Amino acid sequence: MAEKRNIFLVGPMGAGKSTIGRHLADMLHLDFFDSDQEIERRTGADIAWVFDLEGEEGFRVREETVISDLTELQGIVLATGGGSVMSKETRNRLSARGIVVYLETPIEKQVARTQRDKRRPLLQTEEAPREVLERLAADRNPLYEEIADFTVRTDEQSARAVANQIIEQLGF
Repeated sequence: MAEKRNIFLVGPMGAGKSTIGRHLADMLHLDFFDSDQEIERRTGADIAWVFDLEGEEGFRVREETVISDLTELQGIVLATGGGSVMSKETRNRLSARGIVVYLETPIEKQVARTQRDKRRPLLQTEEAPREVLERLAADRNPLYEEIADFTVRTDEQSARAVANQIIEQLGF
């Protein structure tokens, strides 16, 4: 496992992928990328605008391209979007091109961490956030588990502590 040079973080929104990813990259002296930020950089618009204009399907096409491009790099930590695993091609690329770490977090923590965040289009509906997160978890959690080299729970730990736990699991 240590011969793979990339670390890819997967998991639901609110799991801490971006924050933990930054710590991990700093600690391992690797470059950090966030697929959502890269989409925003390439389009010149925020994710909510892309969703409004192109819908979720259009956003997912962009996400698949960005993740394909980023996973071809070497020596990176990549925080992926929570729904990126819905694409079989993306799951295959993540599995083949690096070590996949599933950051698992309970629905309660997701609700708490995302409740004031207006940048999450899937939560900007009439449906209660908890219901949306539960539905997404039912669809996505098995896919995170399918491609994960290992799983780390993020619920009661600081981002730095989770990053240390990942490094320990990696054997670095």
